[in-house]
Amino acid sequence: MVQMSGGQAVVQTLITLGARAGFGVPGESYLAVLDAFCDAPGFRFIGCRNEGGAAFMAEAWAKLTGEMGLCFVTRGPGATNASIGVHTAMQASTPMLLFIGQVGLEHQGREAFQEMDYRQVFGPIAKYVTEITDVSRTPEIIRRAWSLAISGRPGPVVIALPEDVLTQSAQMQIPDAPILPPKSAAVAEDLELLAVKLQSAQRPVILAGGGRWEVQDRNALQACARKLNIPVLTAFRYHDLFDNTDPLFVGEAGVGMTANTKRLLTEADVVLAVNLRFGEMTTNAFTLFGADRGAQWIAQSHRSGDEFHKYVAPNLSMISDPAPLLDGLRTRLEGQSMDQIPAWATSARAGFSAAQTAKPQPSPVDMGVVTSTLQAVLPPDAIVTNGAGNFAIWPNKFMQFSKHQRLLAPQSGAMGYGLPAAIAAKVAYPERCVVCFAGDGDFQMNGQELGAALQAGARPIVLIVNNGSYGTIRMHQERQYPRRVSGTDMINPDFAALARAYGFHGERIERTEDFADAFSRALASPTGAVLDLNVASEAITPGLTIKDLLSISGS
Repeated sequence: MVQMSGGQAVVQTLITLGARAGFGVPGESYLAVLDAFCDAPGFRFIGCRNEGGAAFMAEAWAKLTGEMGLCFVTRGPGATNASIGVHTAMQASTPMLLFIGQVGLEHQGREAFQEMDYRQVFGPIAKYVTEITDVSRTPEIIRRAWSLAISGRPGPVVIALPEDVLTQSAQMQIPDAPILPPKSAAVAEDLELLAVKLQSAQRPVILAGGGRWEVQDRNALQACARKLNIPVLTAFRYHDLFDNTDPLFVGEAGVGMTANTKRLLTEADVVLAVNLRFGEMTTNAFTLFGADRGAQWIAQSHRSGDEFHKYVAPNLSMISDPAPLLDGLRTRLEGQSMDQIPAWATSARAGFSAAQTAKPQPSPVDMGVVTSTLQAVLPPDAIVTNGAGNFAIWPNKFMQFSKHQRLLAPQSGAMGYGLPAAIAAKVAYPERCVVCFAGDGDFQMNGQELGAALQAGARPIVLIVNNGSYGTIRMHQERQYPRRVSGTDMINPDFAALARAYGFHGERIERTEDFADAFSRALASPTGAVLDLNVASEAITPGLTIKDLLSISGS
């Protein structure tokens, strides 16, 4: 038993659990925690410029490293700013702890300055919300929150820290035992049934997604798919679960689902959905896998039994980690001869490959050329990030991620995610190349986090796809209200000058042919770089121009 304050107990408990870094914006309501960081040399606190950016960084850190994402914010406005990251973590099934400085217990219930009831605020969007009201229980409550965040379907847990509890002291003992995720595995009879179904299938497909994929899970997916020669699709923005250069990778089931992907999911006679919660994206807006799917047989696995029968009714549901399921399946088929890739898988790959080449863009800077240039020059362990907008189609539909490359992108469709995610990636792996795709509107959601990058020495390369417009909304306007543009035009600053003000290398790229050399300079820059790409708003999507949209609408 050691006498310590609540603030010290928070920090020491996290360090004992293996935490190495956290992100946040300092606030007066949790000064005792900030003070405790001074005595925690093994823990790094990354000061951010906005709580939304900090929460995005925590989520991206967890997704990339497999560790817990930690975010620290102050009460009231700080908490509500951070809510976007909580929503993003929940949608992506990412384990994260959000600590919120709270009004002291003595003042609660009086509508004190910045007072909020965090159980009501975060209850609908977090996995669990709690508050520490007894300083002596601080280690217990944090360890419980940690366990909840990584168990079953991973997700964000919110912990309110009343200011007076943080400054109180008590005799406490912090357990030094780690908390590991509980393991689950499919039962033998389910594996036998699944093996029989896949052996007799003519058009099987694996659909993989969800959170907390560990190295052994990724390896098991690769090995199982290769053993069975089954084509693999990944869920929205989970491209990096499977080597995209493998002949068995056939695409991503996300926004703007390609005709080939929709065909595969419709025509497949057996679908093995691994660690997947069927949602709007994977079901093509709830038009696939419904009650009218005919003889199509679906097996769904997930770490949580709560994820079955939300919309899709699987024929077989299994509570299991990916690796035990996939390794068990592969073992049962070990003696089977499946050496040749069947025509079904070959056709699926051909359809994917055909969609990888973009047509020339009517723009000073052609993003199709930019993307293919990056594909050729990015290191084999590069990390790519993006936020939300039509610009994200380029990394999400036209890039192939090899085995050790990673994609960090928001399943929630949140704008402003890409830059904070890139900063978190550079904090975690400063030696790796990190490239952020951002639209001009998307970048300005969290562009001020260049200051956090400067301070932390985390210097990614940022590509701003600058078309002077909120492009996705402009696209919908032209489809539904042709020629009635309202609220989507943007007057932007000089992004290159802004980058230089933050200590980054900055360039404006006016022509396609200038990009390759500019990107080489960005790669060589020790300060990171921001490249402002002159993209025409006419090139509203890779496949459609504004003129095309007006023609379709008859305007």
